[in-house]
Amino acid sequence: MILFKNCEVYTPDYIGKKDVLLAGTKIIAIENEINYNGLPNIEVIDATGLKLVPGLIDAHVHIAGAGGEGGPATRTPEMQLSHMLEAGVTTVIGCLGTDGMTRNVESVLMKVKGLRQEGVSAWMFTGAYQVPTPTITGDVGKDIATIEEIIGVGEIAISDHRTSFPTTEELIRLTEHARVGGMLGGKAGIVNIHMGDAQNPFQPIYDAVAKSELKFTQFIPTHINRNDYIFEDAKEYGKKGYIDITASSYPYFPQYEIKPSKAIVELMKAGVPLENITMTSDACGSLPDFDEKGNLIRLEMGYPKSILTEMTDAVKNEGLPLEKALKVITSNIADALKLKQKGRVEVGKDADVVLFDASFNIIHMVAMGNMMVKDKKMLRKGSYER
Repeated sequence: MILFKNCEVYTPDYIGKKDVLLAGTKIIAIENEINYNGLPNIEVIDATGLKLVPGLIDAHVHIAGAGGEGGPATRTPEMQLSHMLEAGVTTVIGCLGTDGMTRNVESVLMKVKGLRQEGVSAWMFTGAYQVPTPTITGDVGKDIATIEEIIGVGEIAISDHRTSFPTTEELIRLTEHARVGGMLGGKAGIVNIHMGDAQNPFQPIYDAVAKSELKFTQFIPTHINRNDYIFEDAKEYGKKGYIDITASSYPYFPQYEIKPSKAIVELMKAGVPLENITMTSDACGSLPDFDEKGNLIRLEMGYPKSILTEMTDAVKNEGLPLEKALKVITSNIADALKLKQKGRVEVGKDADVVLFDASFNIIHMVAMGNMMVKDKKMLRKGSYER
């Protein structure tokens, strides 16, 4: 058992100063005061002055590596466990990305299994940029329905020079298979959409919804802050369905991208419901810059910590209340992806919590009941990390 005493609790809604008791893999009590006398094997931590929040969820990470737009030497490496811990991320969703040709979905699945063995929570999307998209069983619906770790499909590329330009009928068919697979497997069955730089980028989704019984909430289009015109379109699309801000690329391309912390506030001012906004890192994916002729100019790589950095900036620089800033990287994602045990500090939920000081430094972190960071010291690292 782990008992945090006198912490300021955000569920993500602020509920005041509380004691929070974790046992096994669950949160078992949240009270004004918890008497721990007589409780066996309990570790009591004075959390006075600290904020206890849900473990962050990073729902778009190339956990098994990605990239390659500049040739074999530009393939990015796998994500390390320490990258999650330094970011306060207790749950990650992996995906393949651009390279569905020389990389495979099985490698992402094995990385998910590895992360779970190391003590954190992980799921994944089947597929890649291309349509028809790579799978394990031969069909996205079967992957989602039958493989426990797979909760949706993506990232499927549209409106980009690297897309396979799926027709409306192909996009409908893929999304319907994902939806039915999700129904059969008790999962979200959602389609994660890579949004490129083409003009009118949301049109393929509008067309798919108009010509089918699909809903906008069956899609999560990401990279919606990659340039000014897609961001303006996202202000309208976000009133109908989910939109995902990419956090890791802004420091590298500020001349193109809308700063993620600012994007959250501007979307809300435009009338986008907060519940429709999520933010992910796109970590370990390559961040390429192409010239007007399509030639690769440079490549960068992002990290999960970017979502914590941008959440902090949303609070400190943009004046967004912490409980609202937290939702885009906790409860909103948990709800969209139907991760019912994640994203909230509530009795019965998974024991995923992070404790920050006033400057948003991570002091303590617990994932699935395991103490991962204590007194700012990282207690665990990946199998091949030093």
